[in-house]
Formats: sequence, C-alpha cells, structure tokens
Amino acid sequence: MIRISRLFLLSPIAIATIAGFVHAADQPPIIVERDVPVKMRDGVILRADIYRPNAEGKFPVILQRRYVDKRTIVDFGYTAAARGYVAIIQDIRGRFASEGEFYPFRDEANDGYDTVEWAAALPYSNGKVGMWGASYVGVSQMLTATAHPPHLAGICPMVTGSNYHDGWIYQGGAFEQMFSESWTGGMAQDTFSRYLAANTQTTLERWVAPSDFVLFNFPPLTADHNLSAKIAPYFYDWLAHPNYDDYWKRWSVPEHFADINVPALHMAAWYDIFQGGSLENYIGLKAHGGPAARAEQRLIVIIGGHSGGGRKIGDVDFGPDADQWDETAVVLDWYDHILKGIHNRFSEEKPVRIFVMGANKWREEDDWPLSRARETKYFLHSSGKANSVNGNGSLSTDRAQSEEPDQYAYDPDHPTPTIGGQVLGYIPGGPYDQRPVEARQDVLVYSTPPMARDTEVTGPISLELYASSSAVDTDFTGKLVDVAPDGFAQNLTDGILRARYRDSQERPEFMTPGKVYKFTIDLWSTSNVFLKGHILRLEVSSSNFPRFDRNTNTGEDQATARESVPATNMIYHDADHPSALILPIIPQQ
Repeated sequence: MIRISRLFLLSPIAIATIAGFVHAADQPPIIVERDVPVKMRDGVILRADIYRPNAEGKFPVILQRRYVDKRTIVDFGYTAAARGYVAIIQDIRGRFASEGEFYPFRDEANDGYDTVEWAAALPYSNGKVGMWGASYVGVSQMLTATAHPPHLAGICPMVTGSNYHDGWIYQGGAFEQMFSESWTGGMAQDTFSRYLAANTQTTLERWVAPSDFVLFNFPPLTADHNLSAKIAPYFYDWLAHPNYDDYWKRWSVPEHFADINVPALHMAAWYDIFQGGSLENYIGLKAHGGPAARAEQRLIVIIGGHSGGGRKIGDVDFGPDADQWDETAVVLDWYDHILKGIHNRFSEEKPVRIFVMGANKWREEDDWPLSRARETKYFLHSSGKANSVNGNGSLSTDRAQSEEPDQYAYDPDHPTPTIGGQVLGYIPGGPYDQRPVEARQDVLVYSTPPMARDTEVTGPISLELYASSSAVDTDFTGKLVDVAPDGFAQNLTDGILRARYRDSQERPEFMTPGKVYKFTIDLWSTSNVFLKGHILRLEVSSSNFPRFDRNTNTGEDQATARESVPATNMIYHDADHPSALILPIIPQQ
C-alpha cells in the first residue's frame, strides 16, 4: 500500500488562482499528494509529488524527474492537472526527499524505468506516461528512454545533452571548466547537507565546493581524504577520464539511439550550453531510433535556453516575436497531441520550428539541417598579420594561393577571456560585444567586406584550420561573429579543439612541434541573417577561459600539470593549406 505523507484537496477557486487561465466553474478540484514513496529495484525509496484531477476515470501521466528540489515547480503540476493529466514531480536518487546516493548519469535509466512503470500502474493512470523537462531533467528522460520501459509513450527533452563526455563535461577534448565547477558546486550543497546530518562533528571549514576552487588550480586527484571527494566524487572521476572511454560510453545516448522507440519533442536554443546535444538527439533519433521514434520527431529551436529567455538576451533585443514562447503551453499541447489524440499545432505545423536571428522571426521547416542549405567555404586570407581587429585578416569565397601564415603567442597564464556565448555558470551567457577580445594580439580576426545583401546562415558550422605549434599539445578555438555597422560584434556560436584529439577523442595523439596538421573544429549551429551592411567575422585563438580549461601546452592535463609553457601557434592559408570557415548559406527565395 502506498503511504501518502500529505494529502491536499484544492478548491476550484484555488485552482483558478494558481493556474491563471483555469476557470473555476469549469474545473473539478485537484488532489495533491506530497512525498509519495516509490521503491526502486534495489530497495531505495524515491519520493514524488502527485497532482491529479479529483474526478472519476483514468488519466495520462506527465512525469518529471528532477535534480533540483521538486517543490520549485508546483505551478506546472496544478496547470497540468487542471488540463486532465496526472502530473508527477519526483526528486531523483540522492536529491532532497529521495534516498540514495546522487551520482550524475549512473542511475537514471533504471530509476526512470522503475518510476515510469510505477506511474503507469497507479489506479488513476490510463497507462500512458510522458516525460518532460530541461537540462539534467532531459538527461533523465533520454536515459530512461534507452531502457525502453513499456509504458513510456513520449518524451520532451529541452536544452539538454546527448553524449555526456563531448558537449557536457568536455567539448572538443577541452574540459568545460566553468560549467563543471559551478554545476558541481550547486549540486553538492544538498549532498553536503545530508553529510552534515549524518556526521555531526564535521565543520563547515572542511568543505570546499568545486565552484570555490581557484580557477587556475584544480584540486588534487589523490584527494580521497578530502571531504570534497566524498561529497562530489564524480567531479574527480570526470577529471580522471578526459578521453571518451568506457566510463562515458555506458551512458552516452548516441550509443543507444536504436533503443529509443517513443515520439520526442526536442527543444534546443542557439545560445544554450547543450545546443549541440539537443540537435544531435533530434538528428540521431530520426535516423537511428525505433519505428515510433523515427515517425514522430519534432524540434523547436529558441534563442537563449540556459542563457535566458524573453526578447532581450545578453546585449541583444531580438524583437517582439521572441516573446511568443510559452514553454508550459507547448509541453501540454505536445501531450494533448500524442497522449490524447487532440488535433492542434502538432497536427498542422511542420516538424521543425526555428527562430531566425537577424530577421528575428519564427519559421517552420521540414527537417534539420535544412536540405536547401548550400555548404559554402569562406577562406582565410592575410599577409601574415591578422592579429586583432586592427590586423589585415579577411574572409572570401576565393581560395588563397600564396600567403604568409599568421602566428600568435598563446600564454596559458594570460588566456583569452570568455565573454558570453553558450555558457552556464558565473559568467552570463548569450550575445555580447566581442570587441574587447578582438583587441588582443593572441586573437586572429578575419572579416568579410560589408554584406551587399541580406545573407542567411542556418545550420551546422565548422572551421578547417591548417595549423602548427611549438608545443606538443595546444588548443584552437573559432568563433562566428556578426558585426553591425556601428561596430557591435555579436558572437553567434563557437567551438574548441584540443590538438591531441584532432583525430579521435578515444585515442589522443600529441603533435610534432612545427609540423602542420589539419584541424576540423565543430562550431555547432546557428540561424542568423547577416543584414545588408553587416560584416561576417571569424575569430581564431587558443583559449576561451574560464568556459574551457587552459591548455598548459605541455601535454599534461590541467588537473595534474606541474607547469605550463607558452606556445607559438601558426595558422596557414595558401594553396596547399586552404583554411576555411564552412557555412550553410540559405539561398534567397
């Protein structure tokens, strides 16, 4: 028998007050059950809040499994219940009211499976269970889906990852330092509270959260005696596994796309830290998922994601159309469509809907990436002096023939700073003016002439660099920028590649100093119209700190490095080394 810790019966007036649009005269009361225990297969008890209509019959279930306290999302529960759903919000293992040890990624598949099947068997459930939520809540959905519980009928993962090595903890082989530290520090607070309750002699002075580490100094990996390693052991495991090895493969979603066989509505965002993973999930499931997954994949791409919502994100106002976004309404419409068979926007619209920046308009598409996009190479040019915005770097569709390479000194003790972008942590994300970065001598700047007409770039972007270094290992970064006539340099998207991972993230290989190598850097995706008179710009450097950890240039990881050394890095652009920015250009209608 299920023990109900607390039971509430809400009046129609209370529903109307909380749910806003709900008309009291039209809706029955809602029953709310708090901290309902759910036993996992290993005996651990997780607890959930349940919001359901106080009416006869059985209803579809919408489930969210959260790592943030479930009490912070009550509004959705009331709104969904008023719409005829059973809304279940659960604290995942080791978080807040739930038992067990929290360790990211490890238990989500099994716990998700057990929770879905428990929810489907509730006496007021009709057996159809959908899941929804953003960020790590998206992780719990994707990994649950890989375990294919029989009663999971759909998912709605928003601004979340796919391969939790590349695109979550690492990117292009570089450690996502700012996010990993701040995320761990935030998660560890609840874990620390549990530790204090069980170890009353522990003093606060003994605990140092990873987010409090001095950025230039990681904690020692041999910290078994350290309270930090007890509170957040996964942080040390991440540092100990920089390569894409079995530690990561066991819960990498792309390794298990074929195991997912449910409809999915993916929500991505251009300035979101997990943009790459969100788009990869859509593409991967449509190509490799089970029949039900391939038949019903949807994608919506908004602007900010973790970088913020509304019409103004960072330094840019994206206009009134950017305000036309209601996450709760979209989620409920999605489940009206697939769980109730209601004819709505998902019955009528094309499967992909994106916000096109620059034009600042929403647009429907048949698929992602856009089939009509034309891959166009913008080749790098200079006379060997592309350093800073005051140099002579340029971009054009004409291939270089005979030009001097550009070079710059990358000093790990003076890295290029992060200014906005697809970040999450103690530096705000989104579009910001990049001119302070472009003034540096260790940043190469390549620009087109002002656009003679509006030019749309929508789709995946990459950078092919022919480069060498005086070091055995270093990083190369690329950033796409839209420069307005007044000089405002708006970052659109960027990427990084640690040189040792140029051929494989599983098997790193150091460089021979002075030897020229080809590097392909994934700059993720964007959708932006470079308006007439605007300049399309590329920045190239070797650091983006503290978003990514500093490459010491010694071949050692920052967590274990005893020293760092400067490196002289060179970018080649000539007939034999056609370095180029590769853009998906959308033909004008």
